Amino acid sequence: MNFKRIFLVLTLLLLSACKKDAVDASSTKAFQSSINDMASELTTLEQVKFNEALYILKTFGVEEGNDVQRLEALGKLLNGMKVPQILALADQIAQKNGIDWSSTGPPSLGEMNIFGNAEAMQFDPNDIKASSLNLTTFETMKDSILGPKAIQVVPRLVDAQGKPIEFSGAGLETVMEVFSEGNRVLTSKNLMQDNDFAGFTLRMASLPPEKVLGDRVDITVTVKTTGKNYRMSKVGVPINRKAMLMPQVAEPAADSLQSAGPEPGSDPLSDSGQPGSSAGDPKTTVTRFLNLLNSQNLRAAYEVSKNPTWGSYESFSNANSGFGAVRSVNVKSISTVNSSPSNSTVGATYDVTDKNGRTTSLQVVFGLENVDGEWMITSYKIN
Repeated sequence: MNFKRIFLVLTLLLLSACKKDAVDASSTKAFQSSINDMASELTTLEQVKFNEALYILKTFGVEEGNDVQRLEALGKLLNGMKVPQILALADQIAQKNGIDWSSTGPPSLGEMNIFGNAEAMQFDPNDIKASSLNLTTFETMKDSILGPKAIQVVPRLVDAQGKPIEFSGAGLETVMEVFSEGNRVLTSKNLMQDNDFAGFTLRMASLPPEKVLGDRVDITVTVKTTGKNYRMSKVGVPINRKAMLMPQVAEPAADSLQSAGPEPGSDPLSDSGQPGSSAGDPKTTVTRFLNLLNSQNLRAAYEVSKNPTWGSYESFSNANSGFGAVRSVNVKSISTVNSSPSNSTVGATYDVTDKNGRTTSLQVVFGLENVDGEWMITSYKIN
């Protein structure tokens, strides 16, 4: 009897030791098995939030593709991660996409299963039955000078009489696409959780002015339910081109000590020791450089630099590895770190949006040299 009891304890210990506490993406079967092992160590509520996090990551954290391709990409993304890391990543993705979800909030997306095991679900919150999709647009974020700075795009699943379908606890992938003259210029995703979905805020400043022709765009929204994808387009939606262009960074004012004139008792002919007394303020060169990147005048931006690591203009303006990938620049701050009449260091904090619409916040240190009376950028370091 004692032997049987010892054998049972050893068997249980062996099974526990075989359980995985991190994602194993060596195969689809291993991926699913490791997810199941990790979920089995959680409480019921934690399991629900864990499944919601996986759904958020599968829907928004990997590139487009069919269900199998997304699952493979998700496995590669999460390989080696444990539950807290997965929840933290899902929080980041949800915040980045403007989704009202957090890993610490109450369950809000229903029972989600990224592996599509429909047999385990008696009720599918994403199986919404509707007749069609209705699409409403209206101007918002109105400015007294620029006019409307955004368009609110609100999709609604409706029945045959055009009345909104009542539902809640869903997680319907909703995609907005903006077209100009038949060319797609912007794509955005969100989750429709209920029939009070706020929709998308299409900011004029997010539209690439070089790709938008005329003063109207076409907007298409797709809502994906379990059984059907609903799509509706609105053609010829007016846009406000005045609000499209990113604001230029104002030229920094000259230092107050320089503009105030010599102090009493000082020698006005002596070297004041202020940075760039003959070449001006080095911050002006950095400001001009960033303004030129924002306006995509890459040739002029290249001309204010003598940075050997950037190489030729072709390398500098390369669309894949150089500044040719930049669509816009939004400067937060520019300040002089240290300087002398011949050398200066300027720090800048700004957001860069690439041609695919991805925005990255950067802290950059520019090194500058006084070359023949002009400040030139000679080094560039991202912190």
